[in-house]
Amino acid sequence: MLRHVLPILEPKLVTFLRKHPYTKADMLKDTLSGLSVAIVALPLAMAIAIASNLPPERGLFTAIVAGFLISLLGGSRFQIGGPTAAFIVTVAMVSMKHGYEGLVLATLMAGVMLIALAFMRAGELIKFIPYPVITGFTSGIALLIVFSQLRDFFGLQIETMPPDFIHKLMLYVEHIGETNIYALVLALISIGIILYFRRFYPKIPGPIVVVAFAVTCVVLGLPVETIESRFGEIPSMLPSPSLPDVSFERLRTLFPDALTIAMLAAIESLLSAVVADGMAGTKHKSNTELFAQGTANVASSIFGGLPATGAIARTATNIKAGAVSPVSGMMHAIWLLLFMMVLAPVIVKVPLAALSAILMVVAWNMSEIKHVRSIFKAPKADRIVLITTFLLTVLVDLNVAILAGISLASILFIHTMMQSVRIRAHNEEEQTDDPDSIAKKTVPEGVEVYEIHGPLFFGIAEKLLDTLTSLSGNPKIFILRLRHVPMIDAAGLHAIETLHDRLSARGAVLLLSGVNKNVATYLKSSKLEHKIGTHNILDHIDKAIRRAEELSR
Repeated sequence: MLRHVLPILEPKLVTFLRKHPYTKADMLKDTLSGLSVAIVALPLAMAIAIASNLPPERGLFTAIVAGFLISLLGGSRFQIGGPTAAFIVTVAMVSMKHGYEGLVLATLMAGVMLIALAFMRAGELIKFIPYPVITGFTSGIALLIVFSQLRDFFGLQIETMPPDFIHKLMLYVEHIGETNIYALVLALISIGIILYFRRFYPKIPGPIVVVAFAVTCVVLGLPVETIESRFGEIPSMLPSPSLPDVSFERLRTLFPDALTIAMLAAIESLLSAVVADGMAGTKHKSNTELFAQGTANVASSIFGGLPATGAIARTATNIKAGAVSPVSGMMHAIWLLLFMMVLAPVIVKVPLAALSAILMVVAWNMSEIKHVRSIFKAPKADRIVLITTFLLTVLVDLNVAILAGISLASILFIHTMMQSVRIRAHNEEEQTDDPDSIAKKTVPEGVEVYEIHGPLFFGIAEKLLDTLTSLSGNPKIFILRLRHVPMIDAAGLHAIETLHDRLSARGAVLLLSGVNKNVATYLKSSKLEHKIGTHNILDHIDKAIRRAEELSR
C-alpha cells in the first residue's frame, strides 16, 4: 500500500527541484518574497492569537513551525501556511472550554486526522462540500471575528468576553460609553492606511505600515493598551517541544472539536491552493497538501502553537512578490524567527487597537460579499443552505453549522434529483426524432410500458412503486425501460424486486429493457437477474416487445 501512496505524497518542492535547476537568482527571489510575506504575516499571526484569547507568541510559533513544514512538505508550489482568521472562533471556544492544553491535544488530533485523510486519498472529496455551505460558514466566521475585535477596536475595558454572539452584543451595548477615543481613532486611521496602501501602493504591505505608525504613536505617549500592557514580554525563541497529557476520556471529549479543526484546515488549505493555481497557472496535489497540513498541525501543537492551514492572502502576496518555489514559504518562516529573536522588545509595543483594525479588514475580505450576492441570484435551495449555515455559525456553533449545512444541501440536492427523474407511460410519450421512441412502436394489448429517465436511487424508488399502484386495469406484462438509467443503488434494486413480486402476485410478468452494463452488473450481483429471469432482461425495446408477444400467446 505504501508503495502506491508515497509517490502521491511527494512534496511539490521535490517535484519542482527534480524538474527545474535551482539557481542563486531563484534563491534570491525566494528570499525576498519570503521577506515580503513575513512582513505581512508578523502582525497577522499575533492578531489572530490575541483574537483567539491567547498570547501573541502562540501565533508566531505557529507561523514559524507550521509555515516552514507546510512549504517543505506541501503539494502547492506557492502555498503559505500559518494561523488564519478562519480558526479564531473555534480556537477561542476550544481554549475556553478545555484550556490551552485541551486546544493543543485537539490540534494534534486534527493533524493525525489530516494525515489519515491524505493516506486515504481523500483530498479530492473535500471539493464536494457544497459551495453555499463554505460561503455561509466563512461569512459567519467573518462576522464573529468583527464582534471579537470590537473590545480592542473601541478600547473597552472588559475583562472576560462571553463566547456566544448575543451575550457579546449585550455586553458591548452595556460598555459602549467607556470607549477610549484614542484607541478608536487609532483603529480608524489604521484601516484607512491599509485601504490607502492597498489602492495606491499595493506592493507595500499596509499592515506593517500600520504597525510602524501605531508603535510610533505609543512611543510618543498615546494612552492605548498594547501587547506589553496586557500580555507582558514575548519570548525571543521557540519553546522546547512537549506533548500534552493524553487519556481516552480527553480524546473522546475533544473529538468533535478536533474534527472541526481538521475540516477547516482541509477546506481552507485546498481553497488557498486552488487560488494559487489560478494566479500562477500551477496545479497542486491535494493529498500531499493534506499530509503537509496534518504534519504541520502536529508539530505546531508540540511547539506551543495554534491550528494552522493555508493562508489565502499570504499565499497571494507570495506569488505577487515573485516567488519561484516552495523555498519562499520556508524563508518566510525563517524571517519570522529572526524577527522574533531581534525585534521582540519592539513588537510588544504594538497597540491592540491597531491589530484589531488589521483583523477587521481581514474579516471584511473573508465575508465574501460578492459571492454571497451571486448565491442570492442562484436557485432557492442554495440561498436556504447559505442562510442556514450562516445563522447557525453565528448563533449556535461551527460544528452544528457545517453538519447541518451539508445535510441540508444533500437533502435539497436529492429533492432536486427526484424532481428531475421522470417515470412516463408509453401513452404519455410524444412523437420525437428518437427511432426507439415507444410512440413509434406497436405495443401488444395487455402490455404496459413505462420508462425511467434518470438514476434509479433511493430518492426515486418509492415513486416507482407508486406508479404500479396507480396502474389502471391489470396488465399481463409490464415492460420497464431502463435505457436512460445510468446508475442504480440498493434501494433501486429493492424497488425493482418489489415491483417484480407485486406483478407476480397479480399473475403478470416484469420485463426490463435497455439495461446497460453498469445496471446489469448490480442485477447479477444481487441475484435479481436470476429471480426476474435472464430471458426477461433485454438490451433493446424491440427485443422486449417480441418477448412480450411470446408471453401473450
